Amino acid sequence: MAVEIGIQLYSVRDSLAADPEGTLNALADLGLTRFEGANHRALTEDGIGFGIPADFLADLMRERGVSIIGCQINPLNLERLPRVLDFQEKIGNTRIGCDLEFYPYGDVDYVKRRAEFFNEIGRVSADRGIEFFYHNHFQEFQRFGDRTVYDLLLENTDPALVKFELDTYWAYRGGADPLELFREHPDRFIMIHQKDFPSGHAQPLNLFDGVLARDTTITMTEFDQVVTPDTFTEVGTGILPIQEIINAVNDLPNFRYVLIEQDYAPGAELDSVKISCEAFKGYTNVSW
Repeated sequence: MAVEIGIQLYSVRDSLAADPEGTLNALADLGLTRFEGANHRALTEDGIGFGIPADFLADLMRERGVSIIGCQINPLNLERLPRVLDFQEKIGNTRIGCDLEFYPYGDVDYVKRRAEFFNEIGRVSADRGIEFFYHNHFQEFQRFGDRTVYDLLLENTDPALVKFELDTYWAYRGGADPLELFREHPDRFIMIHQKDFPSGHAQPLNLFDGVLARDTTITMTEFDQVVTPDTFTEVGTGILPIQEIINAVNDLPNFRYVLIEQDYAPGAELDSVKISCEAFKGYTNVSW
């Protein structure tokens, strides 16, 4: 059995803004037909983000064999959720998730309240046959004694209602070991985002190793100050142990998709995605 490869459309957000139809067709030409959306305007829009027209999306799915295998929804709102789920059902997507959560350092009760909110989102989604997942950045690996925010989310969410999409790059940048997380919680992970970190960068891979204090209250301002475009490179050209990651997730019981993601591209977005695809084709246990 092999894991299936797709792409998070955030990787080509500028290209989508300029030419959504041409960009999605270009991805399909590269063999990338499993797309994950990212709707960051979910209070007013029901789609998969990036201004992609619903009619064109339907045509592309029919003509090019494209499928929407997930969509990040931000911000989450229980009143808006039924309409968001209506749209996802119409396009055949059975997974929604959230990201961009910033947890005030030390406020364990806040984390637990968010976990219960995720349980409620998961309940509403499950009633519609849709899985809910949580996607991390690096701040979820701040520690309170021997526990991280990520530990608390795993412990305080219902495994039947809340799954996880581990972003392995961000886990490493928070000082965590994705391979250990997979071993400890094999049933919780359904997808991963796979980025890469450039060799020889001045920053350490672990941001808490001298870049940020582990007890810093991290807001979007602090996040943007330390996460710069040059801390990303094409997937498969950097230092992360991607084959080991693929081998590990290939054994997980509920796992489906490895999604290529590039928060920033060293060159033109589609050129960088092509480089990532070529590198990825050198790995084993993957299916295009």
